[in-house]
Amino acid sequence: MVIEPFVIAVPDEAIVDLRERLERTRWPGEVVGSDWRYGTDLTYLQELCAYWQREFDWRAREAALNAMPQFRAAVDGYGVHFVSAEGRGPDPLPLLFTHGWPGSIVEVAKIIGPLTDPASYGGDPADAFHVVAPSIPGYGFSEIPSEPGYGPRRTADLWDELMRVLGFDRYGVQGGDWGAYLSGYLAYLFPERVVGSHTNATFIQPPPDEREPRSAAERAYLEGAAGWRENDAGYHHIQRTRPQTLSYGLTDSPAGQAAWIVEKWRSNSDCGGEIERRFSKDEILTNVAIYWFSGTANSSSRFYYEAVHEAGWEWLGGRVEVPCGFANFAAELPHLCAPRSWVERGCNVTHWSTFDRGGHYPAMEEPALLVEDIRTFFRPLR
Repeated sequence: MVIEPFVIAVPDEAIVDLRERLERTRWPGEVVGSDWRYGTDLTYLQELCAYWQREFDWRAREAALNAMPQFRAAVDGYGVHFVSAEGRGPDPLPLLFTHGWPGSIVEVAKIIGPLTDPASYGGDPADAFHVVAPSIPGYGFSEIPSEPGYGPRRTADLWDELMRVLGFDRYGVQGGDWGAYLSGYLAYLFPERVVGSHTNATFIQPPPDEREPRSAAERAYLEGAAGWRENDAGYHHIQRTRPQTLSYGLTDSPAGQAAWIVEKWRSNSDCGGEIERRFSKDEILTNVAIYWFSGTANSSSRFYYEAVHEAGWEWLGGRVEVPCGFANFAAELPHLCAPRSWVERGCNVTHWSTFDRGGHYPAMEEPALLVEDIRTFFRPLR
């Protein structure tokens, strides 16, 4: 297998095209004073897109991303893009970090330094990791699948093969959102190689015959998850049923792509309704621009469709016996913050922490808290 260095290099004409499209945006109306109640607020989106068109410096953000060592490799015939950053310490532990939706490799940018080189950030060199952070199939700069079946199971196989090719016989896994689901899958499928799974979302479920609530906490969790599905999961439903139909608007309109993503970054973060308390415009638009320039609105959404059409979508198939650690942040989505008793019926919980701040994107919102929790969990597993 050939592993080649990869450099993000968006053509100049793509940047010109983006600015021209933003200039020609046909804006909808909205209910006066509705704020974000019906979805992405018009005033904020116009402000964000004006910044994107006139002030956002993609070349500067591109250079910052390229500071992370990136590669492409054909894994089982599929082109995988990934960051691979060597650890600086006596015996760095390989750590496979997977992003989620609507995220990208930007999620690893704030934590890659402290994880790979803890001594330079006031930590212990013995806690060093070699971080591998791939882009999920159909996301960012990985190949866009043109055939069905690239869901979590196939991705887990790709990830394990990637780690084999890189020479790692044993490794840890970490992630949130899809990254959490894939981390659990890897721990279940490859227990002889995965030393531990650390996630910031409780994706692992009990066996189907053990899902009757046994406590008030479990009943509250199930009620909260049901409320989320009813009131906040519209994007989830359309992406797992008709992603192709959705994709035409997002692929043709940068304002549409921005609106689709920014609403989730606002509602799913610990920002108190003010998105820029957590993310700068540059951070938001760097992530949105990756989706735009790579043309992955369709393929990234389609990952949901592939997932729910896999056998065992809500149940991995057995108990995860590999050590599992969970970092629970205060503003996590209701269906991803199950009580410990619920999660323990599906996996071997050896680490459980709770934080009074942070949301669905802790690698960007609370990187220091997440890094320390990852170090703590893996310390006895090295």
